Amino acid sequence: MSISPSLDTDDLDAREVTDGRYTRVQIGAERAVKVRAAYTTRFVATEFTKRPEDFHMLAGSEVHPEAGDVVIARVTELGKHTRLESPTSRRQLLFVGQEIMVAYGNRYAPDQFLAHVPDSLEPCHLVAGGGLAGYVIETHASIGAATAIEPIGLLATREGVVNLRDFSPLQVGSPSLAAVAALGSRRPPVIAVLGTSMNSGKSTTLACLVNGLSNAGLTVAAGKATGTGAGNDPNLFIDAGAFPVCDFTDFGYPTTFKLAYEEVRNLLAAMIDEQAAFGADVVVIEIADGLYQGETSRLLRDPLFATYVDTVVFAAQDALGARAGLDLLHDAAVPVAAVSGLLTASPLAAAEASAWIDVPVIVTYDLCRPEVAAALIPVRAALL
Repeated sequence: MSISPSLDTDDLDAREVTDGRYTRVQIGAERAVKVRAAYTTRFVATEFTKRPEDFHMLAGSEVHPEAGDVVIARVTELGKHTRLESPTSRRQLLFVGQEIMVAYGNRYAPDQFLAHVPDSLEPCHLVAGGGLAGYVIETHASIGAATAIEPIGLLATREGVVNLRDFSPLQVGSPSLAAVAALGSRRPPVIAVLGTSMNSGKSTTLACLVNGLSNAGLTVAAGKATGTGAGNDPNLFIDAGAFPVCDFTDFGYPTTFKLAYEEVRNLLAAMIDEQAAFGADVVVIEIADGLYQGETSRLLRDPLFATYVDTVVFAAQDALGARAGLDLLHDAAVPVAAVSGLLTASPLAAAEASAWIDVPVIVTYDLCRPEVAAALIPVRAALL
């Protein structure tokens, strides 16, 4: 937990205390109950709801937020995101003037925003409905401006500024008891789902694959290792039949964009280790965005990826993307079991792809068939 600046007072019951550089504002139970928490902050929100008196806000010119820091902010103008995903994934309608609990983070979304964590508590934006605060640098031409928010203060306790990692149930570098107990055990086969870009059908492909493997009588663990925090995909994996399910927010990361690369690779390894520790027959992991995205591109060529991932199912938007993606994956010596995704919604596009690539093209929803899904399990680790 990061340490908040010390104030020259022990009066924790004061409504507001200022030492010239920092302002500590007590929240109070009446105000706390009105704060709308976001999905990314769900583990923090649980404790905040139980004991709001243990928390305060830290503001002032010397406050410099970092990725993962939790902030209470006021909605000042509605834009792209008119709803905030709650800790239980309910879409809460936003109103101007409401106070929300979100986490600072960088966002990489080619079809929405490029955003970074600002250096101060300056006005910024809600850059993801899952609860991400950042300052927008670039916007896709097809969408409107981001919802504007005014940070009031970083959430803090006596120990310091609250970062999501302080309350996350899983920790990179500190495996759970189950993962420790499983050390040295044979890891189940791991299938990664990658794609050409955002909205290429990765999550739907993974869900259908999970469903097919589950229909084949296998226990399937699923996770999402990179991306921007939201509950849609983990809930989709649960609905498809996966257990356990986790994503990077369970490790305390609101987003993985701009994380130090060592953290990204360690996160991938930790996630697979945690998912494998519960006795799953197969682990399926989604890697967000496209093959050209920085962290994804590096992961593909990292020996750790080859150590942990047995094969890939590749989701593409069109035939050309399928061919180009396979060329990149083959160049990185990544084995590919099949191509699926958005292109398979079009029989013509699927036929085009089949004529130019050397792996099966499988209609996304055909992955729900047990014999189709089970056939994708790597032969050297086959279970059936």
